[in-house]
Amino acid sequence: MTDYPQDGANDPVVDACLSDLGEDAAQLLLLRCVANAHSEGLNHYFWEFSRNILLVYSTALVFYMQSGFAMLCAGAVRKKNVGNTMLKNLLDACGAALAFFIVGYAFAFGGDDPESTKKTFIGTSNFFLMDVEDLAFWLFQYAFSAASATIVAGTLAERCQMAAYLGYSVLLGGFVYPVVAHSVWSANGFLSATAKEPLWGVGMIDFAGSAVVHMTGGTTALFASSILGPRRGRFHDETGRALVKPKEFPGHSVALQMLGTFTLWFGWYGFNAGSALIHLNADAVLPLSGVNTTLAGGTAGIVALFVNLYLLERYTGEAFFDLKYLMNGALSGLAAITGSCGVVEPWASVVVGAVAGVLYIFGSWALIRMRLDDAVDAIPVHMLNGAWGAFATGLLASPRRLQDAYGRSDHAGLFYTGDGTLLGAQCVGILFIIGWVMFTMFPFFIWLDMKGWFRSDPLDEIIGLDTSYHGGFMLGANDDKVGPEYISAMQKRKEENKGSRQRGNIADRSNDQLEDIEEDESHLFET
Repeated sequence: MTDYPQDGANDPVVDACLSDLGEDAAQLLLLRCVANAHSEGLNHYFWEFSRNILLVYSTALVFYMQSGFAMLCAGAVRKKNVGNTMLKNLLDACGAALAFFIVGYAFAFGGDDPESTKKTFIGTSNFFLMDVEDLAFWLFQYAFSAASATIVAGTLAERCQMAAYLGYSVLLGGFVYPVVAHSVWSANGFLSATAKEPLWGVGMIDFAGSAVVHMTGGTTALFASSILGPRRGRFHDETGRALVKPKEFPGHSVALQMLGTFTLWFGWYGFNAGSALIHLNADAVLPLSGVNTTLAGGTAGIVALFVNLYLLERYTGEAFFDLKYLMNGALSGLAAITGSCGVVEPWASVVVGAVAGVLYIFGSWALIRMRLDDAVDAIPVHMLNGAWGAFATGLLASPRRLQDAYGRSDHAGLFYTGDGTLLGAQCVGILFIIGWVMFTMFPFFIWLDMKGWFRSDPLDEIIGLDTSYHGGFMLGANDDKVGPEYISAMQKRKEENKGSRQRGNIADRSNDQLEDIEEDESHLFET
């Protein structure tokens, strides 16, 4: 017990008890242990120990969401692209790990000084994890950066080149996302609510990342989809004429989509409730975050399902329960409540979820009207409802919950105080994220497209990216019919590429090597 703090041993009550007990060593030792257990130092020790364990466990839950994204994407695409889609999801986790290790964490939180009033645009230290003491926090933030990058995977499924995907995934996880995280979550960020002098005295409140994570990833997906274009046959026929009714590309497995949805919901508890561990009064904020997460997700799923049912009956006369709207509606509610789960009352989370379900429906329809192809509806789920989650915080943040999470209750939500300061800060944050992603990622996607590195070859897309990029023919028996002429064209191109590589290898040899070959051939001919 000598390693533990001894503050409790000086307590007057304890001293009085010790004098009554005499010199019995066993009793003295037992009483000293009890005193130490109540000392401030030992409590702090156990809090740090518990916090690190819970933070690593929450990281595992957030990281497990990668499998949910993978299953959701795999079920939403056609069989001929399943392997490619899952490979890109795994690449996100791998690429984000290296990017966040080298520069990402440094840009996001490097050199934070909570006592300074200075505002910085980007971190400037802690590269390669140098001098980072809080490794549990680094791990937690890595999982967030990987989640932000993976949001884009489903949107661009079935038509994006591998090199382009890895390129923008690393750029997003290593630079674009860290700058957003620094601005909103760093102690020296200009939008941070935990800064010594926050914006307008309140800063932007994004409890677990509706805007920082989901809106950043969803906005990137929007710009990428607009440059990449839709899948072949989605909005135009083979001659390029616009279709009156867009062609549906149903996913090959509803079961995988449902598995992905439940997996994401499960991981979201680590996402939201785990974020309470880095705020004040975690014992009160953590269970509230879990409750609000549950209520918002459930409400949004039900609202999306039945509103879609009503609209189908109203406009088509053929109402049916569409499972896609239930799944994506629930995910929309989860994305929306992420920004306010620790600072709103449970009833408010129901409101946030209800609005999120409706926003998803109209966001999904708006994409079709604009002829933007999103294979998994990640844009309305994450971008639109990420923005709504940040905006809703400015409306519904409770003074009592703000006191628990941030240690202050002034400038609460507009609904409580009529003070629009917090709402204004939230709007500034939303506009900043949209502008930052547009400034960085939009030119990058244009450059990729100009170089011909963004969109897959038309033949690759027809045959399927599993066959094109991963070797062999992997067409499923129930997949889209691929004509034999396309398969023959693919085989012919492979043979041509093989022949050109062989000719290139010979052409690259030095003149001396070619002369040696000619001499050897001449000698063999004479023999």
